[in-house]
Amino acid sequence: MAEFTSTQSSENSMECILVAEDDRQLAQLLYEELDEAGYLVKTVDSAEEAVEQLKSWEPDLVVSDLKLPGADGMTLLAWTQELHAQPGFLIITAFGSIPQAVEALKSGADDFLAKPLDLEHLRISIERTLRHRRLKKEVRRFRELMACDAFHGMIGRSRKMRVMFDQLREIASAQGTALIQGESGVGKELVAKALHDLSPRSKAPFLAVNCAGIPADLLESEFFGHEEGAFTGAVKKKEGLFQRTHKGSLLLDEIGEMPYNLQSKLLRVLQDGTFRPVGGNKEQKVDVRIICSTNQKLDSLIDEGSFRQDLFYRLETFSITVPPLRERKDDIPLLAAHFLNRFCLQMGKEIQGLTPEAIEQLCAYSFPGNVRELQNVIERAVTFCHGSRLDVEHLPTRIRQCVNAEIKQTGALPGEITDNLIQEYEMLPTLQEIEKKYIDHVLEKVDGNKRRAAAILGVSRRTLYRHLED
Repeated sequence: MAEFTSTQSSENSMECILVAEDDRQLAQLLYEELDEAGYLVKTVDSAEEAVEQLKSWEPDLVVSDLKLPGADGMTLLAWTQELHAQPGFLIITAFGSIPQAVEALKSGADDFLAKPLDLEHLRISIERTLRHRRLKKEVRRFRELMACDAFHGMIGRSRKMRVMFDQLREIASAQGTALIQGESGVGKELVAKALHDLSPRSKAPFLAVNCAGIPADLLESEFFGHEEGAFTGAVKKKEGLFQRTHKGSLLLDEIGEMPYNLQSKLLRVLQDGTFRPVGGNKEQKVDVRIICSTNQKLDSLIDEGSFRQDLFYRLETFSITVPPLRERKDDIPLLAAHFLNRFCLQMGKEIQGLTPEAIEQLCAYSFPGNVRELQNVIERAVTFCHGSRLDVEHLPTRIRQCVNAEIKQTGALPGEITDNLIQEYEMLPTLQEIEKKYIDHVLEKVDGNKRRAAAILGVSRRTLYRHLED
């Protein structure tokens, strides 16, 4: 018989499995194998008894026979889903068929195993199901954690971000043009989208166009549309962005790149809401709120003669400046955790967090690419991290070298990093540290009796010895 062992022993000591099986010999075998692997196991011989357990206890996984006295395994699956949202569910049966397996999986079961059981197959199925459950729990925990620090897709609790959030709330209901300024990578489009979502126009379209991403000779047609035959290639009439965002909001990204001759036509739309499609002879009127963004200094472009001063005055009716990441370092650990959870979910990894040293390095770096650069850094780090914590070694060389050079030159960490921020993360114990302290506490209470300690902890003695050896 294959030995039922687990590759996730440190986590399995916390994970519970309920076995619903009326074959006493098989139930005993499953109990012994799962207990030996380090799981906390309870066995019942009917669906009704399983439900009584589920009313006061939420296991991580339910393993149920399809054929049970009274209600069957499919009914138990439905009852389990009514009582708890998260447990995994495996169905085993000696009378299985493909239609039954399909029905079980459609109903929410994680796997459908045939008797006689292949213990290796069962082990793999249990580990896969529990791993998936841990990821779902982490996503739920992460969403709850981020809820208080998220604002319409933006994450931040720093003073500068809170000020900007308040500003967005105040100007959202206004109709005037908004100008969003900030460096590349700070999230100007997210700010524009938040402004739209907070406004009375939220049910209408929101569209964005990069003025630097469209050839100058096509930009007017893209904005205002064209009539059939207006120019070579105009084989049919086309609506422009202004028509498509009627009653909504239009983001003109990198407004500083707009051709000078088109700026006068945009100014006219801002003044009276009218424009004429390319090749058209009739004025059209639209109701669109214009939101512009730029990473350039528009006043410098005015001095150079490449940007109209009257258009600038019209655009900055409401001006919003998005702070660069180096000016809101308190948000770096929060953003890093956000991206860590996102990429762990995408890659199927179970990294529990960042080490204090990694957080310290990230907070000390200036991030010239802002939030976009931090996102790329965390994606790379998650890719190369194969442990439970993302550490300094997983960060790009440029960050480590830049920070180390600054420390060597000045003898201190650069930027506005507060000791309290780093200490806050250093003071948080790891899960392993909490487990060890609790085990030591229980052993002290029972005068070192490992048999009694294992019973109190709800683990096998083998699992307890394994923890003591770590």
